[in-house]
Amino acid sequence: MLTVQAALDHLHPDFCGKSSCVKGGIAVMFYSSLYLLALGMGGVRGSLTAFGADQFGEKNPQEAKALASYFNWLLLSSTLGSIIGVTGVVWVSTQKAWHWGFIIITVASSIGFLTLALGKPFYRIKTPGQSPISRIAQVIVVAFKNRKLPLPESNEELYEVYEEATLEKIAHTNQMRFLDRASILQENIESQPWKVCTVTQVEEVKILTRMLPILASTIIMNTCLAQLQTFSVQQGNVMNLKLGSFTVPAPSIPVIPLLFMSILIPLYEFFFVPFARKITHHPSGVTQLQRVGVGLVLSSISMTIAGIIEVKRRDQGRKDPSRPISLFWLSFQYAIFGIADMFTLVGLLEFFYREAPVTMKSLSTSFTYLSMSLGYFLSTIFVDVINAVTKRVTPSKQGWLHGLDLNQNNLNLFYWFLAILSCLNFFNFLYWASWYKYKAEDNNSKVNLKALRTTGERKQDEEEKKDMRVKAKESSQTSEANTEGPSSSDETDDGRNSREWKHS
Repeated sequence: MLTVQAALDHLHPDFCGKSSCVKGGIAVMFYSSLYLLALGMGGVRGSLTAFGADQFGEKNPQEAKALASYFNWLLLSSTLGSIIGVTGVVWVSTQKAWHWGFIIITVASSIGFLTLALGKPFYRIKTPGQSPISRIAQVIVVAFKNRKLPLPESNEELYEVYEEATLEKIAHTNQMRFLDRASILQENIESQPWKVCTVTQVEEVKILTRMLPILASTIIMNTCLAQLQTFSVQQGNVMNLKLGSFTVPAPSIPVIPLLFMSILIPLYEFFFVPFARKITHHPSGVTQLQRVGVGLVLSSISMTIAGIIEVKRRDQGRKDPSRPISLFWLSFQYAIFGIADMFTLVGLLEFFYREAPVTMKSLSTSFTYLSMSLGYFLSTIFVDVINAVTKRVTPSKQGWLHGLDLNQNNLNLFYWFLAILSCLNFFNFLYWASWYKYKAEDNNSKVNLKALRTTGERKQDEEEKKDMRVKAKESSQTSEANTEGPSSSDETDDGRNSREWKHS
């Protein structure tokens, strides 16, 4: 739809200055295209990560090791695609025709779809189970209904079901005990989904709840990323865009961190990870939350450097606008932020996938992109709020980011504000990362079912096992007596005892 609208002149809005001219059917087609694009990207990003990771078996040591590498290569492929988009496609759009850029993207997307479809016979496709939203709602509703019930003294009294064909069992944890009330099976109540929940189901909700602070701790970093991408293009318009004999188009400036990432990801995979594995014995070299923490620290450093570079650019712009500083200076902040993004994004993807329950892996991996979306929304709010506040407190009565002339603004102060905020956010992340309790699976132990096994039944089982041990001991003694020369009558008795034992 975007390709058609860009190619046909009569579908273009009329030029009318600063006011919006996108109206009527043209507006409907344009915004429908954008919403469909957003919907499609949401489906791809929410499912692709988990689908690709499902091709590896976490219980197989070799495949578990390959799974850790998968997330790095996934980021690399995404980075390479972005590089092509902000360089090749931008060049075609600016040098040839606007609609040719959309045609290239449409053809590439179609080829990707066909490639995905052709690989279907080779995929490990997991059968969809119950909706994760439904499972979460059941726990919340039942826990609220049972809010006045006392918690049992022993966790074994909580309701659980064990069957060989069911999904993995998650061991009980003592965090958020109020949710455990959803696993209390009351007398004369059947074990139905909206009346009682299993311990595993409750633990699934606990895991997702524990993930939320980690998710929230990465929003600020994505806000910093959004500001760098936005203001760096604006900075590039008043900088020397020549790198040697090559002139970099301003819209292609975001390629700088992507180039750094495309180089650093293979280096990280081939050199850092094997070295770290020898020290930590962790499949990924370092834990997922450690990677996220490193990324958050680097993002704060990047914003600090961005403020310093902006001071240098602004001073030169005010002193001699005809001789602006080179675009090369932006590579410092972008290089560090590229490393930060590599650590954080891959760490989050792997963390949300590995820690998520089996039924919620697609949901949890989409948290990474939820954080990114919230960060971009928050960046807009920050700009408006900072402008509104600084207008009142600055002597000039102008906000830090007023107007379009960066030489008259205080973008450096805004960058340093984000650096301080990122630093505080890192300490917030440390608290929640230390509070987080990793998922512990208990797939090898069966859990007694309160709904099926009463105390009397358990005692009866213990008595039967005791009788079995006594009979086994008597049978063993009889066999030893036979080896010493038993009589024919003894052999007959022993055979009868043996048959009785087998029958029992």
